[in-house]
Amino acid sequence: MQLISPHDERELLSLLKQGNEQAFEKIYKSYSSRLFGNVFKMVKSETTTQEILQDVFIKIWNNRASIDLDKSFRSYLFRIAENKVYDFFRKASRDKKIQAQLFAAATEEYEHIETMIHRKENALLLKKAIDSLSPQRQQIFRLIKLDNKSYEEVSRQLGISVSTISDHIVKANKAIREFIFTHNDMTIIVFCLLFSSSK
Repeated sequence: MQLISPHDERELLSLLKQGNEQAFEKIYKSYSSRLFGNVFKMVKSETTTQEILQDVFIKIWNNRASIDLDKSFRSYLFRIAENKVYDFFRKASRDKKIQAQLFAAATEEYEHIETMIHRKENALLLKKAIDSLSPQRQQIFRLIKLDNKSYEEVSRQLGISVSTISDHIVKANKAIREFIFTHNDMTIIVFCLLFSSSK
């Protein structure tokens, strides 16, 4: 990765606006690694990341004349990338094969549900996911995750072992993740969660 000073970047962007390919190559080398890392965190696929990266820089080249030298190029570039990833997730919401790939990757990355618990916009969906659990598993999940009780406290309250509670929590997390990924356009919500955590 080649870092460019703000002054040099402005000069390169000025040349890029004029169609200078060498300036474009330097801009690419300066930003491609950082962009790759951010996009990969979201889509979990090197092939898809490379395709999105290619689309981003093709758009930069095609729209080079409209680049505003007085605004942050980095913000402009990452906004284009964000939109490209959003397009990918919209497509994924209609493609069962891509959904399966995303689910496999995200379940490895997203082992906990706490992030969703604290996001008001996901409260209704999370409630539906919890309601889909068996009555006992619902109760244990709510006591542990929502009421912030310890495993020992719940064990004493319900009269069941800590290991049984742990098993219920593991299975509840798995069931909730599966519910989330199979209802509505949840690939979009997962994208929002992953993107917000990657910045």
